[in-house]
Amino acid sequence: MKNIQQYVTELPLEARTFFTLVEATARLIGQSEKYWASQDLNGARIRLLVEIAKSGGKILPSVLASRIGVTKANISLLMGPLEQLGYITIASDPEDGRKKTIVLSPEGESLLWEVLPGNRSVIATQMESLNDEEKMQLLALLGKLQKGTANQ
Repeated sequence: MKNIQQYVTELPLEARTFFTLVEATARLIGQSEKYWASQDLNGARIRLLVEIAKSGGKILPSVLASRIGVTKANISLLMGPLEQLGYITIASDPEDGRKKTIVLSPEGESLLWEVLPGNRSVIATQMESLNDEEKMQLLALLGKLQKGTANQ
């Protein structure tokens, strides 16, 4: 029987690449989360607000759930605090009154304008180890990886 320590440390190239990407991502996200915590905010909630802003300030819950990779039920749980804080409103869809639309409120937009520049600064600091050419290469490789996994 193979030694389990050897099995988990002597990884094939695909697994080593995957786990290196996961670990690097976790560290980067950790730095971003430290920033959000210093602002008394939650990165997951900010991500929801950013996705709504990317959609022009309004989005269907099902589309938002798909974009961030959670279930429709989880979107409802994530939206509650944002609605209570006044960062979003839930409105009837103008085209289909049975559907609900999530709308970024003026308070939510103001919050994003206030906190996103600081987060971008944290991100820039974390990415300083790569020059611009390496960042472009990384973007190209990650784009290729995303396309290869899009329909799986």
